[in-house]
Amino acid sequence: MKFRHKSVQQDKTELSMTSMIDIVFLLLVFFVMTFKISAQEGDFNVKMPLQDSGAPVDNTQLPLKLRLIADNAGNLQQIVLNDSQSFGTDWEQVRAYIVQLVGDQTGPSADDGPEVEIDLDYNLHYAHVIEAITAVTGYRSGNDVVRLVDRIKFAKQRK
Repeated sequence: MKFRHKSVQQDKTELSMTSMIDIVFLLLVFFVMTFKISAQEGDFNVKMPLQDSGAPVDNTQLPLKLRLIADNAGNLQQIVLNDSQSFGTDWEQVRAYIVQLVGDQTGPSADDGPEVEIDLDYNLHYAHVIEAITAVTGYRSGNDVVRLVDRIKFAKQRK
């Protein structure tokens, strides 16, 4: 049996790969040239506690100790600074007290500055820890950032 092929001539369309590659490179160049690197938000210098080495803790390196006391539900009940000053739950008072202790500084600091050790209850909600870090690190005054504390350290957790 003989099959006959129709001799109808159809125009084949071919894709031009050169123009597609040109478009891809143009898009690549556009995105590379318009990419802007911004400063990281919330970049804190936080040190987590190491395993217990049995050595005594040197308290002279930690001038500010911030203790966060939680109730049974995990809500913030009391803020205590340096085991003597109690602030209830008012972060503005804590910030004002830290400003009195360390002073205001705008811009980058030459030294490491003061360090705060945050000691918190085991069941405290994480949102209160973020409030503590925000309160002690600094605040915005217009377009300037006023830095209070650059170094934050966490004490070993209590259960």
